[in-house]
Amino acid sequence: MSKFLFNDFEAVSSKAWKQKIQFDLKGADYNDALIWKNNEGINVRPFYHSDQFNTLPDISQSKATKWKICQTINVNNAKDANAKAIDAINRGAESIQFKILDENISIEALFQNINTATIPIDIKCGFLSENFISNVLSLTLDSKQSSQVYIHTDIINHLAKSGNWYKNLKDDQTKFKSSFKQTHQLSVDISLYQNAGATIIQQLAYGLAHTNEYLNYLENNLKDKTQQHLCVTFNVTVGSNYFFEIAKLRALRQLWSTLANEYGINTNCRIFATPSKRNKTIYDYNVNMLRTTTECMSAILGGANIISNLPYDNLYHKSNEFGDRIARNQLLVLKEESYFNKVNNPADGAYYIENLTQQLAQKGLDLFKNIEANGGFLRQLKQGTIQRKIKENATKEQRDFDAEKLILLGTNKHQNPTDKMKNELEFSPFLKKEKRKTLIEPIIKNRLSEKLEINRLKKE
Repeated sequence: MSKFLFNDFEAVSSKAWKQKIQFDLKGADYNDALIWKNNEGINVRPFYHSDQFNTLPDISQSKATKWKICQTINVNNAKDANAKAIDAINRGAESIQFKILDENISIEALFQNINTATIPIDIKCGFLSENFISNVLSLTLDSKQSSQVYIHTDIINHLAKSGNWYKNLKDDQTKFKSSFKQTHQLSVDISLYQNAGATIIQQLAYGLAHTNEYLNYLENNLKDKTQQHLCVTFNVTVGSNYFFEIAKLRALRQLWSTLANEYGINTNCRIFATPSKRNKTIYDYNVNMLRTTTECMSAILGGANIISNLPYDNLYHKSNEFGDRIARNQLLVLKEESYFNKVNNPADGAYYIENLTQQLAQKGLDLFKNIEANGGFLRQLKQGTIQRKIKENATKEQRDFDAEKLILLGTNKHQNPTDKMKNELEFSPFLKKEKRKTLIEPIIKNRLSEKLEINRLKKE
């Protein structure tokens, strides 16, 4: 029946569609009226067609049926953090991220009654310590368990964020190499670039160049068993440009596969995603839940492995049970009630997303090659080139926000004049400036609404 039905209709080409649209525009210019021009240098067309692809895209490697809900916990006290983790697991969390600033935290107490064979644990350290990593690995000595523990050591991110190494270049590299030999893991934090205002193309290129610095340094260690078992985790933040963010994660996997092939190493990677802070606000804060929901949707459809949601009150409240529960429940609703774990690679074959993925990957690769041709990522960080490029886009976005071309509802559009926040702030949600000596200019995270919010608080 279906063959009979569709054989009665001739195929319509993209050219024919465009001619029909142009006719219906009644003289208006097609490019001016219907082409969306954005900061990425990608012009979005009103429709996409299969005949615009020379070959159909390959099936993507991500498995949307296997994404996991993560609870992020700041560790100040090991027993308290362990209790929070177990409570979160009992309430639906499938993965835990511990953020640890003190290397003397008791690992035994932190991991008590957590089965790391079934619950992946990501440990984000605010320090460099070979002994700490040894303690973690010895506690999870069983190979089935140790494969579920991921230790994030990213010395380049620390340099870019703080302007300094932890100690100095030589010491940091020595400890980093020692950590790598123990874990066979690499962690690359791309979130800094997004939260500072980088374009998607910059995020992809900087993330790839950032990773390449590690691969160049470790090349002699990437042999035999390490090549196959190397695990690379990209920490990514997801913004509000829905389809572009889906394509960003897909492009990231493609770019990593391309780079990994050059080194003959494992072409698969983990993507740990969380919503961006750049577009979050303290006024009309409930809108943050809408923002984080669509951002988590982008992460799922883009193929993230682990997703940790951002509580709606994260900017101005200390970690609290209500905010954490709402954030976790948003992901539970997406998984258990909205069927966001029922189809693998759900974005595959969508001509618009496939086109965006191809363009972002190609533009990201071109910028990556330019960075490498000009000395590599670390050299451009030291020269200030990376910082300058990010600032240029961040400044443009800020101008658009100030001019209400870039809208954050409840903040620069449709404000609620009765909304008062001065007495709600448990800590300052604004950028803190401190004078200190640094090797390089640090890359600074900043939110679009900060200046506006400061002015509103003064008038309360």
